[in-house]
Amino acid sequence: MISILSLWLPIGLSAVAVFLASYLLWSLLPWHRSDFARLPNEEAVRAALRDVSPGAYSIPHTPDPKLLADPEHRKKWEEGPLGFIVLMPKGLPKMGKTLGSWFVWNVLIAVFAAYLATRTLASGTDYLQVFRVVGTVTFLAYGAATVTDSIWFGRPWKSSLKLLVDALVYGCLTAGFFGWLWPR
Repeated sequence: MISILSLWLPIGLSAVAVFLASYLLWSLLPWHRSDFARLPNEEAVRAALRDVSPGAYSIPHTPDPKLLADPEHRKKWEEGPLGFIVLMPKGLPKMGKTLGSWFVWNVLIAVFAAYLATRTLASGTDYLQVFRVVGTVTFLAYGAATVTDSIWFGRPWKSSLKLLVDALVYGCLTAGFFGWLWPR
């Protein structure tokens, strides 16, 4: 049986590769620039939300499904808008913390992929088989939640499809390093 510790190099290299690929996809290429639209009345919305604490909110807020029987509450749903809002703390984003968390997440995904691979693949398994297993699990880890966001929370499908392409890139990078550096 292969030890996860013997896979420290593909874990580390794939985490770095995904980190750099995400930088390219999100910062240098125009790929995601259209994922978020500007509100036509942005200043009025900003003013209305200025004193709201960071957190996740829904409009209209329906903490109990029984409220849908109330005609007044039901009217809010019919009139709209319907939405989910995530508010972050005021000030410029703390990119160091965010990027650090993203890198740790990349490492964790690679560790879980390594765990699965060490339990399903033997030493000397050929590149393509390692690529298939690791690529599948990392694609799912990076991309599955975006589909859920489109189904349940209204994320535009176009945005989710772009994120799935990102997940495919990340999965292929991770799989490539694992296949290349798999113990012989």
